[in-house]
Amino acid sequence: MNKFWRGLAASGLALSVIAAGPAAVAKENGNEAAGGKSKNLIVLIGDGMGPAQVSAARYYQQYVKGIDKLNLDPYYVGQATTYADRGEDGGTIVSGIVTDSASAGTAFATGHKTYNAGISVSNEDVSKPFASIIEAAEINGKSTGLVTTARITHATPAVYASHVRSRDNESAIASQYLDSGVDVLFGGGKSFFVTKEEKGKRTDKNLLPDFEAKGYKVVENAQSLKSLTAKDAKVLGLFGGSHVAYVPDRSSETPSLADMTSKALEILSADSDGFAIMIEGGRIDHAGHANDLPTMVQEALDFDAAFKVAIDFAKKNGNTSVVVTADHETGGLSLSRDNIYEVNIDLWDKQKHSSESLIAALDGAKTVADIKKIVSENTWINDLTNEEAQQILDGDGSSYKREGGYNAVISKRLLIGWSGHGHSAVDVGVWAYGPIADKLKGQVDNTQIAIAGAEVLGVDLSKATSNLQSKHLYPKFKINRDKEVLYPAKALTESLGGTYQATGNNVTLTGKGATITVDLGAGTAKTGGKSASFTVDVDNGTLYLPLSAFNQLTGKTLKWDALSERIQLN
Repeated sequence: MNKFWRGLAASGLALSVIAAGPAAVAKENGNEAAGGKSKNLIVLIGDGMGPAQVSAARYYQQYVKGIDKLNLDPYYVGQATTYADRGEDGGTIVSGIVTDSASAGTAFATGHKTYNAGISVSNEDVSKPFASIIEAAEINGKSTGLVTTARITHATPAVYASHVRSRDNESAIASQYLDSGVDVLFGGGKSFFVTKEEKGKRTDKNLLPDFEAKGYKVVENAQSLKSLTAKDAKVLGLFGGSHVAYVPDRSSETPSLADMTSKALEILSADSDGFAIMIEGGRIDHAGHANDLPTMVQEALDFDAAFKVAIDFAKKNGNTSVVVTADHETGGLSLSRDNIYEVNIDLWDKQKHSSESLIAALDGAKTVADIKKIVSENTWINDLTNEEAQQILDGDGSSYKREGGYNAVISKRLLIGWSGHGHSAVDVGVWAYGPIADKLKGQVDNTQIAIAGAEVLGVDLSKATSNLQSKHLYPKFKINRDKEVLYPAKALTESLGGTYQATGNNVTLTGKGATITVDLGAGTAKTGGKSASFTVDVDNGTLYLPLSAFNQLTGKTLKWDALSERIQLN
């Protein structure tokens, strides 16, 4: 019997799982009151945490730490599909079966599929917002929170409390948080909340005074986080200019995900109406993208420790549902390579710092000797070959360059492999505790996470969505040489309740406020039979008009929110 199976037998884990049976598993998952409600909901997302990532973390615990299972393991209930909506941009497919965090997050936050990069908006030329479980919970008077080790403006937290066509619009996401009503915001991303200067000119507004004016206490390190109490009902915690530092790179100033989770639950649980919170291990994904296995394992264990805080709270509270899943797998991780039936787990904790921390040094290296010195100082490797050093110097041909080359060399030494630096389409695990567990058993789609959460909390996602859709639309648009914003006329007219009819070069747009006729060939328009002064733009057969035309068409005063790239309907 090898070391692995001896360990399982000694712990009694294998026999206990077999002997426990369905009743014991149901009890472990807190399902005694099947089909019930919960006052509180905790959603945990391991970003990029596919099956291989979970297995790697467990093997590390078993072999290196002597711990037979992850905190997550007893609560496994099934798996979820992760595919996105098909999306195109200029005829190029940008999303399909393989999702990104924005489309996957939209699915498990709102119950709706969308395209890659879309943050809780529909997959249309004129997108409509979808409400999240967090937004629906706020309507019911519950406190809410978002916690992550990524930037708080990153895709996964963003889908719960903001709406933009592109996840890259993080300044808009930060601004929308101000009016989101979310009580606790913990993560990185301070750079999107403070004033930016460009050649002496301010380019972005400093949001921190605005958050403070709305009653938020701003904290920026582990010590100030710890000093918070339940009386600090609204808090913005920013623990890094960009993402929160990786586990192996953290100082005492940086809180763990478990620390952030514990404090968030302490604050939110003071609300007698209950709460809803999303907690993300965001950097599992980043280490997977970089192909940095040792760091990825530490991030997965950081997430597992946060889960323990959440599950301990739920068991003590007695009125809380917990659900855990991932948005997708990252990197195409394989726990084997080169036809060798082993992995070198004993080496998985021999790297001192993440590969990210080495980027500047690697980029500055000039010779094979420089590379050997960098590698020996950060790892156990004192016998790096000239070929391996040259491989690092040459980079891996991806955007990760020498960091990618470094991790390729390390991964081969560890006997693990990667399919690339992107996401894959494999199903991801689902773990659950409380009444929500019965709603997520077996094979489910990621949209079911939001639907099940709404059911156990007793909140109405459809009603919350209708409320949002009465306020904003998110159209595709273009900006002409005069810096005028123009919108696709057919799509926007129909979204505003009007009609669009085209006959040859003549187009008629009809709304409650006016009828507009356009001669596409001449590039002119008339309103009520009189020449219109607004711009007419025809681009590859598509008619674009400015907002002033749609104001006439609807008889309303529509406004363009340039930061969030949306039309205000009210």
